[in-house]
Amino acid sequence: MTALAAGLARATAAELAKVFSLKAWWLLALIMVAYVGMTAAGLAFFFSDLGAQLAGAGTGAPAPELDPVVAANLVYSSVTAVGLVIPLLFGALLATTEYRHGTLTPTVLAQPRRGVVLAAKGIVAALMGALYGVFGLIGSVGLGAPVLAALGEPTALGEPEVIAVLLRTLLATALWSLLGLGLGALLTSQIAAIVIVLAFTQFVEPILRLVASVWEWSASLGRFLPGSATDALVGAGILSSLNAIDPSAPSAPVDALLWWQGGLVLAALASALMLAAALTTLRRDVE
Repeated sequence: MTALAAGLARATAAELAKVFSLKAWWLLALIMVAYVGMTAAGLAFFFSDLGAQLAGAGTGAPAPELDPVVAANLVYSSVTAVGLVIPLLFGALLATTEYRHGTLTPTVLAQPRRGVVLAAKGIVAALMGALYGVFGLIGSVGLGAPVLAALGEPTALGEPEVIAVLLRTLLATALWSLLGLGLGALLTSQIAAIVIVLAFTQFVEPILRLVASVWEWSASLGRFLPGSATDALVGAGILSSLNAIDPSAPSAPVDALLWWQGGLVLAALASALMLAAALTTLRRDVE
């Protein structure tokens, strides 16, 4: 093992020790399970025959029929529909906590190569992001599937398409954690990073996606927004499936990205943020 690899291994172990020594990681995990689980249970009811009949009772319109596999994918993809804020927030905290609590100095003294420090944080962010994906699936499958079964709907857990969605969900949450790390390393301010993460995921991007879907030219650009790329990567998403949920809704004016293209978009965004941080904030003197 070379000295660089050994240094990276030690730095990664140190970063993992920091993460698991604090309560934040499992508090975020509990929030992930509860938030995603409640959303998945609600969607499972909504997509069931009973939920569709109740929804159509007020208008007298016939309840739209949704393919069982599509419905199951939408339920289980609650992880990426509403839960991506958790790995994104974790990644941002992984970087900004060092600046907020002044622990960057001993970190740099232990490993003077700041690129190695950032790489170690990247490894930890990806691993923890995938772990938050597991927690999210515990919520979405653990609560969504029983609700579907209780209402007489197929859970479709044995379908290859559903299994692919579950596996790609883990990749998506890992990439979003890296996005958070890049953002946090670039901003260094924990408060600013938290505000931007919450505002972007909960308000800004959903609005941008809806507005972009109006025109063909804007829809072509909108495919490269992080949320749109995530839906393409995972293979399911509420905003990208509005026409399937409600046939009266206008169909998308352009085709979505392929799953691997969505993954490349997210990886490119994360890499760009981390490279920008490496060339700017990480070169500054440690106070």
